Amino acid sequence: MSKPQVELLGISNAIVDVLCHVEPEFVSQFGNPPGSMTLIDRDDAERIYDMMGPATESAGGSVANSVACFASLGGEAAYIGRVAEDQLGRIFNHDMASLDVDVRLPEETRAAPTARCHVLITPDGERTMQTFLGACTEIAETDVTVDTVGAPKLLLMEGYVWDTPEGPAAMQAAITHTRAARGRVALSLSDSFCVERHHEAFLALAEGDADLVIGNEGEVRALFGGDDLDTVRGRAAASGKLVVMTRHEHGSEVFQGKEHVVQAADTVDRVVDSTGAGDAWVAGFLFGVARGYALRDATALATQCATLALSQIGARPQPSALAALVSD
Repeated sequence: MSKPQVELLGISNAIVDVLCHVEPEFVSQFGNPPGSMTLIDRDDAERIYDMMGPATESAGGSVANSVACFASLGGEAAYIGRVAEDQLGRIFNHDMASLDVDVRLPEETRAAPTARCHVLITPDGERTMQTFLGACTEIAETDVTVDTVGAPKLLLMEGYVWDTPEGPAAMQAAITHTRAARGRVALSLSDSFCVERHHEAFLALAEGDADLVIGNEGEVRALFGGDDLDTVRGRAAASGKLVVMTRHEHGSEVFQGKEHVVQAADTVDRVVDSTGAGDAWVAGFLFGVARGYALRDATALATQCATLALSQIGARPQPSALAALVSD
């Protein structure tokens, strides 16, 4: 039997974030630039985890964070992602379900343990990530069916899934089922290197099945090309799609045909942790889209959500704080 309609369905790499406050010297010993994301193998993941001090473990991954924040705002949300039948897999699914997110795949032991991302947070709020992909790379086309997809109003796809063996086929299945249910398709570009790896596929989506394209300035530049920002803006507008471009301290811009919304960033007295600010932004924006907000109002709500994320530890603002943003 098909799942009931929800406002948002996210499909992504299911990752448990392991957040730990460290000094810059701890980060430098691994040879990775501050603020970078590095893929590591299982042995390195276990070694780094053993070196870390007290940490907070919670369900993570970009699109999963957006789905969780969307649910905290009061939206009806569901999620598809592969985790193992282990401690971290149970943490992931429990965290999502506790927010009333309809988790549509059970924990399942295949070959790899649940993915985790070690988020090393230095006193300046910068985050350096060491990611072991594990079970999330095992998402398969058979996981994405008419029953697990159901009838979402909005489908949010994570660009990183294209890096997994069956990711492209799984995403095409999700698009097909969503279109059949008359839902809209959103592509999250993930990062500029991901866009470069899959440029042809992502550009085809931006010109075809995707109704919304979401990325930061670097990702949108990588997708549409152009030597200057005005050229990028022109190409985003000419795409005819709803294109979101977040710009960190410079705020955000949204394009839809002739409409161009420019939203300033909120002032933050002190950035506690930048983890997940962009994910929270996306949640607020998609909540506005799902509820029929004007683009300017959806963008304003998105900015408020991102500001909450910057002001606390972890990728997901407190559900009560998010709910308060949309309460009457």
